[in-house]
Amino acid sequence: MTYGWNTTAYQILNPGFEYWFAPNTPAVVAYMRRRNIFVVAGAPVCPAEALVGVIGEFERFASGAGCRVCYVCAADRLRETVQGSSGYSTIVIGAQPVWNPQEWPELAVARRAIRSQVARARNKGLTVERIADRSGQAESELQRILDEWLNARALPPLHFLVEPQIARAEHPDRMTMVARREEKAVAFLVASPVAARNGYLIEQVARSPWAPNGSSELLIDAAMRHLADEGRDFATLGLVALSTRAAGIKTNPWWLRLMMMIARAHANRFYNFRGLERFRMKMAPKHWETIFAIANEPRFSMRTLYAIGEAFAGIPPWQAIGLGVARAIGQESERLRRRLATAN
Repeated sequence: MTYGWNTTAYQILNPGFEYWFAPNTPAVVAYMRRRNIFVVAGAPVCPAEALVGVIGEFERFASGAGCRVCYVCAADRLRETVQGSSGYSTIVIGAQPVWNPQEWPELAVARRAIRSQVARARNKGLTVERIADRSGQAESELQRILDEWLNARALPPLHFLVEPQIARAEHPDRMTMVARREEKAVAFLVASPVAARNGYLIEQVARSPWAPNGSSELLIDAAMRHLADEGRDFATLGLVALSTRAAGIKTNPWWLRLMMMIARAHANRFYNFRGLERFRMKMAPKHWETIFAIANEPRFSMRTLYAIGEAFAGIPPWQAIGLGVARAIGQESERLRRRLATAN
C-alpha cells in the first residue's frame, strides 16, 4: 500500500505466488516458477529509486536457483529502467484502458453507450451496494455468481494475474460492489488498490447468466463514482491481451506477431479478445497504457512464452487448449440437445 505503483501490485496477494523479499530494501517480488523461469507478477513492489538495485538482487537470486526471469504485465516504469540493456528483451502483450474517476460523472452523461446501458439496468430493477463484509451470506452469493460465470466460459479457469477466486480473499483494501435484482445478487465487481497512483484496478466483473443487460456497466459506473468521491484520479479495467491500442506491437518478433494474429482471428471462442476490447472502448477511456513482458535474455524466446502460458493456465498450455476444446464441444453438444428437445 506504500509502494504499489504497477497495476498488478495488490494482485500479488492472490493465491499461488512465491515471494522474494529484498534483504536491505522495503521490496517484494511475487513469482511463479515454471521450469527454469521465474514468471514475475508485474514488477517489483518497491520505492522507484530502488528499482534498479532490487532487480539486480532478485535476478542474482533467480540465477542462483538456475533460473531466468520474465516480468509479465509490466508497465512503462520497468521498461524504461531496462531499456537499452543488451541483457533484456521486451515484447508488447496488450494495453490497459485508463480513466480519471474525477471525470467519470460528466463522461457517463455525455456518452450515450454508457448512459443507455446504465439506464437499462436500472429500469430492470437493479441496484448496487458496496459490501464491506464478505463473510456468511455475502460470500455465498458471490461464490454462486462466480460459479455460474465460470461455467459459461469456454476455457478452464485461469490463474496467475487473472485468478478468479479473489472474492473469497480477506483483504480489506479491496472494494467489492454487488448488483441486486429483487434482493437477489446477480453480478459483482472487485477492485484492488493501486496505492502509489491514487487509484484502483477493477480486477473482476462477474455476472450471472440471468443478469440483465447493463449489469456490468451499472457496476462500473457505481465504482467510478465511488472512487471519484474518495478523491481518486486513476482507474483501469486491466489488461486487454493483444489489444490493437497497444503502441509498439509491430516491434514484436515475427513469430509472435503471427501467433497473435491467428489468436485474434480464430481464438475468440475461448478468449474474447475483440469483445473485451470493444467493451472497454465503449466506456471511452482517457488513454491506453501499453503492457509488456520483459525477459532477462537477449532475445525473447518461445520457451519464455511457453512458461508465461503455463503460469496463466496452471498446466501445460497444450493441455489447457485441449481441455478448452473438449469443454467447447460439450457446451455445443448440450445446446444442440436442447434445441432438438425443444423442436420435438
